[in-house]
Amino acid sequence: MAKHRAIPLGFMTVGEAAKKIGVTVRTLQYYDKEGLLSPSAESEGGRRLYTDKDLVMLHQIVSLKSLGFSLDDIKGRLISLETPADVAAALTEQADSIREKIEQLTASLTAIEQLKEEVLQMQTVNFKKYADIIVNLQMKNNSYYLIKRFDDDTLDHIRNRFDKESGLNFIDKFNRLSDEIIELQKAGVSPESEKCQRIVKEYWGLITEFTNGDMSMLQKLMEIGNIDTAANAWEERQKIVNGYLEPALQIYFSRLGENPFEEVE
Repeated sequence: MAKHRAIPLGFMTVGEAAKKIGVTVRTLQYYDKEGLLSPSAESEGGRRLYTDKDLVMLHQIVSLKSLGFSLDDIKGRLISLETPADVAAALTEQADSIREKIEQLTASLTAIEQLKEEVLQMQTVNFKKYADIIVNLQMKNNSYYLIKRFDDDTLDHIRNRFDKESGLNFIDKFNRLSDEIIELQKAGVSPESEKCQRIVKEYWGLITEFTNGDMSMLQKLMEIGNIDTAANAWEERQKIVNGYLEPALQIYFSRLGENPFEEVE
């Protein structure tokens, strides 16, 4: 580190540098101590001197810190600023990080707005359901609003039956099968066809996976799945699935020689 008797042109004290970027002197001293940003020079009297290049580096640090990165993460992300390409690369990385943060904040805002709508529709204070809705919003489960239709026993069953990973896998399988059923319906494939019955068998396997063999839950699932008037796109889609699936399941059970739904009615 170069030493100067006086403060030469192009250099600034720690106080001046801190003021320009909007941080405290103590913050700059801490970054220096941690090896994150050291001043480019020092006066003979021991004053730490910073340059405009140091300010650009400091701006990188402050921007990344505001995005939630730890100081250790920031150390690994700092780019040397020796050439215009270096500066452009640093700015590109900052821009990418900001875009990522914007996406996260947008998702959080959407989740809050959706939760607010669900809370108002439920018209009761039920923090267990609120928590379940939040978890499903984070999982990007588009059928999260079904939670308000579940009673406490069913919700307890779901909590005990699935963790986050198995829950996501279940949702993925459910959505995939629903998509396949809609394609069959659009193509006019007969519910008696081998292709349809193969999907129906898999769909029924998904129901038994959900109930974990507890057939007493079928009645609740029938009530939850009964959609007279679709209130949103998901319910409209599920109504199509139900309309095609009902006769297909009847055929499936008749071939098995049993109908679990009749046993719970």
